[in-house]
Amino acid sequence: MSAVPAPDLDAALLRIAHAIDPASSVPVSVQLRGALEYGIAAGDIPSGSRLPSVRKLAATLGLSPVTVSNVFAALQERGQIEGRIGSGTFVTDRGIPCATRSRQMAALERQIAALVSAGRELGLTAQDIALRVTMAASSAPRPLRVVVLGTFSDATAAYARDLVSYLSPDDVIMPWTIDQRADLPARVDLVVSPRTLATQAAELFPEIPQVSMILIPNEATRVALAGLRPDARVLLVSYFDDFLSVLKAGVGRFAPHLGRVTAVARTANDLDRLLAECDVLIHATGAEYLRASLAHQQTAIEYRHTPDSHAVQTQLLPALDALRTAGAIKGETP
Repeated sequence: MSAVPAPDLDAALLRIAHAIDPASSVPVSVQLRGALEYGIAAGDIPSGSRLPSVRKLAATLGLSPVTVSNVFAALQERGQIEGRIGSGTFVTDRGIPCATRSRQMAALERQIAALVSAGRELGLTAQDIALRVTMAASSAPRPLRVVVLGTFSDATAAYARDLVSYLSPDDVIMPWTIDQRADLPARVDLVVSPRTLATQAAELFPEIPQVSMILIPNEATRVALAGLRPDARVLLVSYFDDFLSVLKAGVGRFAPHLGRVTAVARTANDLDRLLAECDVLIHATGAEYLRASLAHQQTAIEYRHTPDSHAVQTQLLPALDALRTAGAIKGETP
């Protein structure tokens, strides 16, 4: 796998550098870990990227090498990055976990071998068998049960609605949140989750094929950001501390014309004062309760995401096709 071109990675790291606030109540290590993790999840730092060395990244961000090293260790433990001896540190591919995919491919190969053997016993040629498989796959697509995993129920339901158009009419799509650990669905064919929840998805649904999606700010969010007055006093509030730098970098990317932006976590001691003084509140999903504190002349924008269409085309649709083909080979019925 080739590394991502340096200019693209440099631009992403520059946004991270501008977003990290040493004066924030959120520790810089938490800000950096969140920025890198969500940067990977959003595709700003794509799979296969070779990250700068600890010392180089520390110098770029103006942080201690110890801080950067500890963040790298945390991301490596989570499976987001991997160290390759003699090559450096790379972002891992979290599309479908390699071990799970290998097991699925091995099982599929065994099923194909059994099918070919049964066909030959009936006197069928390889071409006859292939024709029957093709006809079965195209004439009777197997309905699938797909779980869309998220953190908040409303946002997760929105992700599911955004994906419905890519599924067949008979498929079942089920929004599911990571805190729902009881009464799991009896049958699940595929789990779709943001990359930041890949580990939780594997824990909740072990042995189930998984697609970890890139999420981007949805169209409504981008349009709302672009329409803000340049002189507006904007307050950014994240629900999770490690999302603060990501929120700030995202607003800076899609609304670079804004000049008066303050970013705080929802636990900030001066949050009430900042809410009263702002013209516009931009909040992460989960912090919508803050809208109740605003006056009628103030504006609120939820920074909400949607699955990236390119990731849908290159990750989700091939995974669905593979599952339908495997179901047709096994002769499964809904």
